[in-house]
Amino acid sequence: MVRVTGSTGDTRSRIQTVALELFTEQGYEKTSLREIAERLGVTKAALYYHFKSKDDIVDSIVSDRIDRLDKLLEWAREQPGDADGRRATLRRYCDEIFGDDGRNVVQFFEQNRTVVHQLSSGQMMRDRMLSIAELLSRADPSPAGQLRATLALFAVHGSLFALRGEISTRERQELALEIANELLDRIGETPAGPVVDSGAESGRPV
Repeated sequence: MVRVTGSTGDTRSRIQTVALELFTEQGYEKTSLREIAERLGVTKAALYYHFKSKDDIVDSIVSDRIDRLDKLLEWAREQPGDADGRRATLRRYCDEIFGDDGRNVVQFFEQNRTVVHQLSSGQMMRDRMLSIAELLSRADPSPAGQLRATLALFAVHGSLFALRGEISTRERQELALEIANELLDRIGETPAGPVVDSGAESGRPV
């Protein structure tokens, strides 16, 4: 059982971690504040001191993630818009997803889309992701460029669910980057011209 001790910041972080675990294990709707308090080893009143509801906990988790993405965006805007800049931005984004509690946060979003959609912080999170996709496709803001950038982000997220069997977190991350970079490296490509049949061009029957 996790005990809430230490500074207020540490306590808040422990509550978020345990709440995420329970939300992921048994679902947001089926998890009560009492269960969160019990796993933490504190009274419900002690939990109320930090968060008044489950929505408050989710909002705090999303807000923390937004702050981190804002820092990533600020950094990414200073990077070149070429292939190297795109790869560096995606790797840092990947580190956010796979590092610390990133995986649990993504799993919670995927399993509780309705809940997240209803919260204003959920919309803010989606806006940040769209901003990252826009940065990744700034060398080619065409529909094809935007789609490749967005699918590259989805490849990172999808690797948490699509890859099964014996695979380490590091292997999962590197494979996600490999696939995502295949999409990113095609951003800004010069479209191939129409294929002209040589027989038709010379007047011979095709």
